[in-house]
Amino acid sequence: MEELLVYALLLYEKLVTETEYNKRLDEIFLNAPENDDVLYLEWETDIKKAIIYIRTHIDYNNLDIDLFGKILMSKLKEVYKNYSDTREFASRMYSLWEDLPGNLQDIEPFWTLCYADDPLSWGDEGQTRNIYERMLCYYDD
Repeated sequence: MEELLVYALLLYEKLVTETEYNKRLDEIFLNAPENDDVLYLEWETDIKKAIIYIRTHIDYNNLDIDLFGKILMSKLKEVYKNYSDTREFASRMYSLWEDLPGNLQDIEPFWTLCYADDPLSWGDEGQTRNIYERMLCYYDD
């Protein structure tokens, strides 16, 4: 469910498309057709209801934070490559941070989403980009 939570968060922030979500959901379903949550999501055609279902059926106390983080940073790397406007990207990342489960907001690398845009207030786009790029590589070996 960690990967589906990543997609739900990114869908909500319009950082991935519904098509990307559906393609990945289909792949997950083919690997685990007996999973009731995935089966429900395969049948749910309303993307808003799917996002709500994922967010309310995750066991946040047993969430694999490292797996979630690796998947999230991997997807955010793709998003980052396609953004030329650092301020817009930063705004989206702060909104994403606000949407994260409370038990993740204050730990790295997720906490970075909250403050990485601070140097923009004094015009230092380079430092902001550096902070984001370090965050995106947090799980790299």
